[in-house]
Amino acid sequence: MIVKKIQFAMAKVVLHYFNGRGRMETIRWLLAVAGVEFEEEFITDPQQYEKLVSDGDLVFGQLPMVEIDGMKLVQTKAILNYIAGKYNLYGKDLKQRAMIDMYSEGVRDLMERFLVLCILSPAELKTKLENIQAKATGRYLPVYEKALRGSQYLVDDQLSCADIHLLEATIMLEEKFPEILTNFPNVEAFQGRMKDLPTIHKFLQPNSMRKPQPDEVYVATVKKVFHKLFS
Repeated sequence: MIVKKIQFAMAKVVLHYFNGRGRMETIRWLLAVAGVEFEEEFITDPQQYEKLVSDGDLVFGQLPMVEIDGMKLVQTKAILNYIAGKYNLYGKDLKQRAMIDMYSEGVRDLMERFLVLCILSPAELKTKLENIQAKATGRYLPVYEKALRGSQYLVDDQLSCADIHLLEATIMLEEKFPEILTNFPNVEAFQGRMKDLPTIHKFLQPNSMRKPQPDEVYVATVKKVFHKLFS
């Protein structure tokens, strides 16, 4: 009797977005920390975007879109929750998931403020940055400082997607305000611990899949693809 060995190729994870941070960067972070390799299909012209829409891949006509486990997922929160759940980064019960969601949504509120920075005029940018710094130090960071008092992670001392989102946010904040964590020692210590995790350390190295801060090329590409919105 001959036994045939059948090898099943693991389905690739493919990210469809621009070659920049935007709403995809948090997804990249989560996949990288989970140790999941992924490929990227960069959107560079309107025809690519319009084809995704006409093919029915973008259910709501919005990016990002992630191909994973035979699905074409859209809507950032749905994508993040699926990845977190699949890779044990979403708690073990409803109560933990509720707390993870609470802390994640707080981080998301803060990070949303960064999305428009690349299209602002110098005067608008200065005002917006001042607002972000005030909100971060007055509203958001104090919450995480308290949550991390005597705890390694945000929820029940277990690594979750909320911790990964917070780490990403603190690094983004320090890019704009290098001393912002000075008065938040628990958050600062948390950031240091997180950076030592092997998959995070790898993701923070040069030439990883992590994207730099948006530049003029990124902004021009987004405007080109979504030209109808900017015309």
